Amino acid sequence: MSFQDKVIYQIYPKSFYDSNGDGIGDLRGIIQKIPYIAKLNIDMIWFNPFFVSPQNDNGYDIADYYKVDPTFGTMADFEELAAKLKEHHISIMLDMVLNHTSTAHEWFQKALAGDKKYQAFYYIRDPKPNGDLPTNWESKFGGPAWAKFGNTGKYYLHLYDPTQADLDWHNPEVRQELFKVINFWQAKGVQGFRFDVINVTGKETKLVDAPANVASKTLYTDTPIVQDYLKEMNRASFGKDPDAITVGEMSSTSIPNSVQYTLPANHELTMVFTFHHLKVDYANGEKWTKTPFDFMKLKQILTEWQLGMAKGGGWNALFWNNHDQPRAINRFGDPVHYRAKSAEMLATTMHLLRGTPYIYMGEEIGMSDPDYQSMNDYVDIECKNAYKELLAAGKTPAEAFEIVKTKSRDNSRTPMQWDSSEYAGFSKHKPWLMPTNQAEVNVADELAHGEIFTYYQKLISLRKTQPIISVGDFKPLLETDRQVFAYLRKYKDQTLVVLNNFYGETTSVQLPDSLIKRQDKLLISNYAARINFTSKIELKPYQSVAFLLN
Repeated sequence: MSFQDKVIYQIYPKSFYDSNGDGIGDLRGIIQKIPYIAKLNIDMIWFNPFFVSPQNDNGYDIADYYKVDPTFGTMADFEELAAKLKEHHISIMLDMVLNHTSTAHEWFQKALAGDKKYQAFYYIRDPKPNGDLPTNWESKFGGPAWAKFGNTGKYYLHLYDPTQADLDWHNPEVRQELFKVINFWQAKGVQGFRFDVINVTGKETKLVDAPANVASKTLYTDTPIVQDYLKEMNRASFGKDPDAITVGEMSSTSIPNSVQYTLPANHELTMVFTFHHLKVDYANGEKWTKTPFDFMKLKQILTEWQLGMAKGGGWNALFWNNHDQPRAINRFGDPVHYRAKSAEMLATTMHLLRGTPYIYMGEEIGMSDPDYQSMNDYVDIECKNAYKELLAAGKTPAEAFEIVKTKSRDNSRTPMQWDSSEYAGFSKHKPWLMPTNQAEVNVADELAHGEIFTYYQKLISLRKTQPIISVGDFKPLLETDRQVFAYLRKYKDQTLVVLNNFYGETTSVQLPDSLIKRQDKLLISNYAARINFTSKIELKPYQSVAFLLN
């Protein structure tokens, strides 16, 4: 098998299963749930960070890259987890947060203590002559991207939380130290690496103000030097393992750049996460807004990326959900009236595209956003800051709360719902983040009576047995249809026809005669009723269907 026919499952350790009753998920909890994970027949698990961290950004503020945070367990627990997953032929992908460290990291603390070597690890700058901050850059979490560097009169750069200090990748010693981290985990048998916000490492040596009406992120995102950094990292670490699988989280990237990041001949990354398709419910490009998703824009973006990446020889990571996104079923489906069917439709849409599919924990049972009633229910620093900014911009508390409710990262971080008990079978203690709808959606009920989990098993099996899915070309179909996202996959003499109804109303599609004249086989449908491959096909609410033509 190659990365093309693999399926990757994402686990947010803090929210998967609590084995010791402290309300926080841990590695031993994951070990206990391996039989469940193995039922899906996935190939690799991407784990969000479980390294030593103050947890100001839920583990993405790392204080020690080499140690397991005691909250999650021990290195012995990790080694046991790796060994037991290997028995099920499941490999591990770790999250490498290499753009920044926690300010609690030894490097930053040495820099604060006056060590010039470690001061050169970070972007530490003098204020402007008039006393203003070094640049006018904004943090992605709100507010300025600069914080005081102790009592030195200088400032350090933090593109995210003030406790996440950006590393200066221009310094070769920084890069060498980070490559050592990758090699350390590779030596423990890790074969996959996901690189957090890796394309914002390409800042200039001289940092300047963003011009008026220009977002500061354009000055440091996706710059050419990122390609050089990735090539060097590949040579120095994971590139030595021919079976390594890597994915870069690429903020505000482009198709040409993503082709270059993933072109095998460039020896950079295996695939990239891009987010354009998850911004189609951003009013005027702004995340903290509440608006229905733009279906035609969604179709256009998915189609452009499929065609562009294939033409250039690049490779997509396919996903709807992750730890930073609200649940897709709330954004693009109907968790109230058509929970199972819309969950299955979204899965079909993504899994039958060209690329490597990722499943975020709970997606396979149709988990949805929590129904919180107060800002006190949320934990995520980004949404708390956004709420304050929305109020400052003139929104009423009710309006600001409704926006946060649709976009908060906590929507996907609620505990995995194992059963219908008070704490969803996740813990015997009140969890760090509360579930709300476990009575309706949980693993026990899904495995006993549901259909979504079984449907995911079918999709995963198809990718492993049908080369047209893993390596076939992509071609759009019915591009002007305002309700159905349809496409073709082509491989040798075969054609796969995929039809996905994105709405809760029945609709009909007219297919080209050139397709109808061929021998057909129904590969998958999320409705039991028989459906014939004819020139006119009726699709029920949120129906997905795929026919293989020979």
